[in-house]
Amino acid sequence: MNLITPLLKLANVLAECDVHSKKRLFEQAAQLVQASDGVAAGEVFDSLFAREKLGSTALGYGIAIPHGRLKHLADTACAFLRLKTSTDFDAPDGQPVDLVFVLLAPAAASDIHLQILGELAAMFSDADFRASLRAAPDAASLHRLIIEWTP
Repeated sequence: MNLITPLLKLANVLAECDVHSKKRLFEQAAQLVQASDGVAAGEVFDSLFAREKLGSTALGYGIAIPHGRLKHLADTACAFLRLKTSTDFDAPDGQPVDLVFVLLAPAAASDIHLQILGELAAMFSDADFRASLRAAPDAASLHRLIIEWTP
């Protein structure tokens, strides 16, 4: 089991997210987290947008891990979105992003979110795993791939 397994809800996985900018992506992610975790979408959006202003959360290889901290979040929350059309994310390799894992931690969280970010970086560094995510037919398949991944 990985650290993401207990956190990622199937309802927070989108297989064909139709957005064309970071702003729209963050709005979509904020709506997912609001519906599943009861945190105001505006707070989620603001946290993600503020973090992104500090520097791109794109890793390369079409992957981004936008993340932030929220005052009104009780437990760590996350979402995974596979974009229908790749979007520019100012990635270090210049490639547009099509796989996005959003991670949100409570403002007073311990360093567990750093461990989760490290695990996500390891997960997405696997070329075969990335290919499997891109080939998955639906949200349920994406969810299963992520929660069954082992470090």
